[in-house]
Amino acid sequence: MATPFYLSKDDIELQFATNHLGHFLLTNLLLDTMKKTAHNSKREGRIVNVSSRRHRLSYPEGIRFDRINDPTGYNSLSAYGQSKLANVLHANELARRLKEEGLDMTANSIHPGVVDTEIFRYHKFFRGLVNLVGQHIVKNIHQGAATTCYVALHPNAKGTSGRYFVDCNLANVSSQGIDADLAKKLWEFSESLIK
Repeated sequence: MATPFYLSKDDIELQFATNHLGHFLLTNLLLDTMKKTAHNSKREGRIVNVSSRRHRLSYPEGIRFDRINDPTGYNSLSAYGQSKLANVLHANELARRLKEEGLDMTANSIHPGVVDTEIFRYHKFFRGLVNLVGQHIVKNIHQGAATTCYVALHPNAKGTSGRYFVDCNLANVSSQGIDADLAKKLWEFSESLIK
């Protein structure tokens, strides 16, 4: 989380490439198979994007389309927020497209909570804070996986699509997170980057 500015091997800002673009590509590569499986098995297919509450703290414009790879004005925490906003927007646009096709599939995004991993390795302040009060706010791996499993498997989540979950409950996203035009623009931008 919040890495120093760095470009991936494909010359894309690393957090955006890792947290959004890789998942966007993987989802697109698996989508036809998932559609066929949902149809043939008569079971709902579910896609879950792991986002973060940090999606609320992206850059002011949400996604820096014209400056995605520009180190000028780069802020590691805002770049992380941008990548997590992209996860929310991707799930919402995918949900819209699946519904438009009349498919028995859902796409949602979740916040797993602050999970005890190495996510704060680049920020000594946050690492120290987690060490100090972590036992009260940090989830273990099983607790961190709970919302993902709930949205992917629980009968109560059936038919719910284009939504955001926190602690196994529906939650509100930022105003940018429900911006349908921003979601469509991100989809087209992401497609152009993976070609």
